[in-house]
Amino acid sequence: MRWLLSLLLISVSSLVHGLSSSGNRLLVVIEGEAEREKYSQFWSDLTGRGFSISFESPKNEKLALLKHDELAFDHLILLPPKSKGLGPALTPKLLLDFVNKNGNILLALSGDSPTPITISSLLLELDIQLPPDRTSLVIDHFNYDTISASDKHDVLLLAQPSSPSDLRHFFSGDGTIAFPRAVAQELGNSSPLLAPILRAHDTAYSYNPKEEADTVEDPFVTGSQIALVSSMQARNSARFTILGSVEALENAWFDASVQSVQGSKSKTANREFARQLTEWTFMETGVIEVGRVEHHLSSIEQESSGNDSVSELGYLNPRIYRVKNDVTFTVELSEYTHTHWSPLTIPASDALQLEFSMLSPFHRLALTPVQVTPNSTLYSTTFTLPDQHGIFAFKVNYKRPFMTNVDVKREVTVRHFAHDEWPRSWMISGGWVWIAGIWVTIAGWVAFVAIWLWSEPAYAAARGKKIQ
Repeated sequence: MRWLLSLLLISVSSLVHGLSSSGNRLLVVIEGEAEREKYSQFWSDLTGRGFSISFESPKNEKLALLKHDELAFDHLILLPPKSKGLGPALTPKLLLDFVNKNGNILLALSGDSPTPITISSLLLELDIQLPPDRTSLVIDHFNYDTISASDKHDVLLLAQPSSPSDLRHFFSGDGTIAFPRAVAQELGNSSPLLAPILRAHDTAYSYNPKEEADTVEDPFVTGSQIALVSSMQARNSARFTILGSVEALENAWFDASVQSVQGSKSKTANREFARQLTEWTFMETGVIEVGRVEHHLSSIEQESSGNDSVSELGYLNPRIYRVKNDVTFTVELSEYTHTHWSPLTIPASDALQLEFSMLSPFHRLALTPVQVTPNSTLYSTTFTLPDQHGIFAFKVNYKRPFMTNVDVKREVTVRHFAHDEWPRSWMISGGWVWIAGIWVTIAGWVAFVAIWLWSEPAYAAARGKKIQ
């Protein structure tokens, strides 16, 4: 009965933990009970996925994202406030500290209220620019909802993002997304951490409705340069998502009927897109975990003198190798998918690579799957160490959009041959001539000495004594 009770407790704890790989404590910063009711279906979906939601006002002076230098919440949703700021607890520095502590943020913008300067300053630090007037909307006269925006053309209709063939994508679908009164975002080109999730059509442009002008001479941004939903994944893999239209999360747009300019009617896919967006932002998808990292000699022979000096012969992950050793490197990778860890599959058009480098890579090799377990995949390769001694490192650096970063580094020492590890002269065919010459010289000298010793010269017979 004890093992049954333990299994029950583990199952209950996994349900309480929720579906996110990084925790289920979710803070929602929103003003007023009436505003909260507009998004009741959105909150219900999050609660149904196991999140524990806390609602707080930005004016709450006791609000704190960090307590004792640790995260008080795992995830944060910031809805646009009606006031000009977010309060002292939500300054750009504190929000960046939250991200640096592996917290995830979903920031929603609205064209109905001016964007606080705090938000604009925060996004500028991430190389994301908003319209300088802080009240501009995205207008598209060719892709809008004719039912709700027949005059202003500010309710955009866009297809769900398509999945690229060479990248993993978590927001694809066949539905239509309605974006009411969206705020344009322009992403910088210098940051590799930014990635657009949904862009506007080529016919869209940013427009300030307060100007009431018939023409726009110098718009802030136009066409596909407009990012309606963008993301930033930090170097520690924390995620920051900017949604250009908070109205897209309202109950009224989760299953609304829309009609395009061409006259085709459909139901919006806002609810599905909101689920996909929050799943990625809150680390329910696109999370890679590194398990075992192993390296060892490919063939270990106790009698081989070349392997005697390897630290702890026969064990994994030795600290020292010898030049020209055959080495096998293996790394275990798993991917978190909604509720569980599963084997990571690299697309056929992509590659997971190993670098064996000192100051620069001496080897760059593809890691291939050698074993698949119920919740992980083992990638491995075998290669010969270079004829260069020094401090080397095994490196696996796998960074792809919308996937958490894999950065593995293991340092080892590669030594040169010891004096007793070089092959003997009689094992080298090129030295046989010189060995033969030595022995011929020795044999000739011995023969010469023998002949000289045993070849005494003949002397003449001695004459008698002289008679006086």
